[in-house]
Amino acid sequence: MKVAIIRFPGTNCEFDTAYAFEKLGVKTEIIWHERQDFSADLIVLPGGFSYGDYLRCAAIAKLAPAIKTLKKHVQKGGYVLGICNGFQILLELGLLKGAMKHNNSLSFISKMQTLQVVSNNNAFLKNFQKNDIIELPIAHGEGNYFNDDDSIKMLEDKDMILLKYINNPNGSLNDIAGICDENKKIFGLMPHPERVCDEILGSNIGLKMFEGFLH
Repeated sequence: MKVAIIRFPGTNCEFDTAYAFEKLGVKTEIIWHERQDFSADLIVLPGGFSYGDYLRCAAIAKLAPAIKTLKKHVQKGGYVLGICNGFQILLELGLLKGAMKHNNSLSFISKMQTLQVVSNNNAFLKNFQKNDIIELPIAHGEGNYFNDDDSIKMLEDKDMILLKYINNPNGSLNDIAGICDENKKIFGLMPHPERVCDEILGSNIGLKMFEGFLH
């Protein structure tokens, strides 16, 4: 298996993500945003602040040359994982449904967060049990997920909601912290599993998530 991690100006979690997959024995390659000549089994859009996020989170990243390759990867049925800023990019691209607003507090939130596993019928969370309660770090200023009522119902009916917040920290509609597409090949979440992949950091629960893509 090969994992490609796209790096934009302002990305800051690419090396953590590579470290996590390499702990699992997976070959990774960090791809500069201007490249199009790459391929992988899984493409990861890591956390950070692509192009500074000055205009709107992910508004410029969706225009990067590397995204053209990502779109071709999606058309072929390949896996994509978007973490935090990566989730925002997937929403901007329309590959996942919904939009992201500023946190209700209008403040940047960085802390450990309790979450509920809503669905394990997918590669990302198949190593967990439904309704498991887990902890992951969050770090974002725009993690307030929004969608219209019909789309929320569709997400629920088609088992596309993966994670929900316990004690919702940012105002996300229906406590949503992570979702997937209908084919369960494209995943986006605001928490950072790559930051809990070593016991020295207090937890390796992130590895359990990434392992789901290996089998």
